[in-house]
Amino acid sequence: MDFQVVVLAGGTSKNLVPIVSKEVPKALLPVANRPVLSYVLELLELNNLKDLIVVAAVPEDVGTAGAIRAISHHLTANDILVVSGDIVSDVPPGAVAAAHRRHDAVVTAMLCSTPVSGPLESGSSGGKDKTRKTGRYNLIGLDPTKQFLLYIATGAELEKDIRIQKSILRAAGQMEIRADLMDAHLYAFKRSVLQEVLYQKETFHSLRRDVLPYLVRSQLRSEVLLNDVPQPEENGNGKVGSQTNQLIQSQILANASKPSFHQLYAVGPNGSDPVRRTHKCCVYIASSNNYCARLNSIQAFSDINRDVIGEARNLSGYSFSAQNNIIHPSAELGSKTTVGPYCMLGEGSQMGDKCSVKRSVIGRHCRIGSNVKVVNSVVMNHVTIGDGCSINGSVVCSNVQLQERVVLKDCQVGAGFVVTAGSECKGEALAKKEK
Repeated sequence: MDFQVVVLAGGTSKNLVPIVSKEVPKALLPVANRPVLSYVLELLELNNLKDLIVVAAVPEDVGTAGAIRAISHHLTANDILVVSGDIVSDVPPGAVAAAHRRHDAVVTAMLCSTPVSGPLESGSSGGKDKTRKTGRYNLIGLDPTKQFLLYIATGAELEKDIRIQKSILRAAGQMEIRADLMDAHLYAFKRSVLQEVLYQKETFHSLRRDVLPYLVRSQLRSEVLLNDVPQPEENGNGKVGSQTNQLIQSQILANASKPSFHQLYAVGPNGSDPVRRTHKCCVYIASSNNYCARLNSIQAFSDINRDVIGEARNLSGYSFSAQNNIIHPSAELGSKTTVGPYCMLGEGSQMGDKCSVKRSVIGRHCRIGSNVKVVNSVVMNHVTIGDGCSINGSVVCSNVQLQERVVLKDCQVGAGFVVTAGSECKGEALAKKEK
């Protein structure tokens, strides 16, 4: 397909400290012992989307909008697919691109079911435990056909107690409000519109929090133009005044009761030519049978690692044994050591006697002593674990040394850290101080 693809793979993310660092950016965090970025690139290749720009070296504070501005002069195709480098998914981006073209939209956002989050019981067969909770969510307003995006409020805005007027609610009989959908950070944009918005709105920092809501708001205003309602003026921050916005949204939502929302785009007022400033904001809602998650928190990192060697094993790229696990042929297991189902033991790793591994990923070239228990955890590469250690619900980064009898529960240990013998840590982040 003649789309250019921009993969946003820069940054470290404060939500992922201490498992990310200047040496290990987010895009290189391991998921089933593969960099998370490799899952996005593989998915794009499978969909024959090969005209790629991977953005990896922009300042952290410019945001996703700033990253697109920085490479804007390289964008030449009519349509651009912008993909976050932290997505692990089997939803075909080609389907999003096709929907975008079919509707001649200015933006098409991919929405997925909000993933659940939290630890599973070690004995689980791969189904999600009832104790797992859904993460932060968006409020998304869709037209009756579930193809057009009429309203969106992100998790950060919801914490500020968003209020919708009763008159708007009364007029929204045919608008569906959803709180169970996640913005997957995969967008198809009409290049000319995206570049114009980024040029005119220099303060826009985020595609999700700034550009997408702006396009949705201006879509609603341009729809009103077709009904001879004056277009309102924006205030200084690019938002419409509350009373005017109420009038606009009431009329738009009333329009949603028509058989096909956006039918008015076909012609202008009284059958005249189309009004050029109108545009469509669309969505592609992935099937609930698809897997889609973003590695944007430490909990998500643990969940995705567990899922990719469990219920979403089709994404891993590995062959599973008859015991439903992955043990590299070069790995060595001591006497009476067990590696349970939905586990992974990487290349060249060695485990001593009487060890137990459940629902965990262990990386390459690790040295693990005897009587060690690892449950619901991720252990990265070149980690040394002494005799008698217990690791539960934790992330242990590369080149860490755990001395004898260390107990970790719900901890994160940054790269190269040494945990002294006999330490018992619960809910702690252990890391070297940044120089």
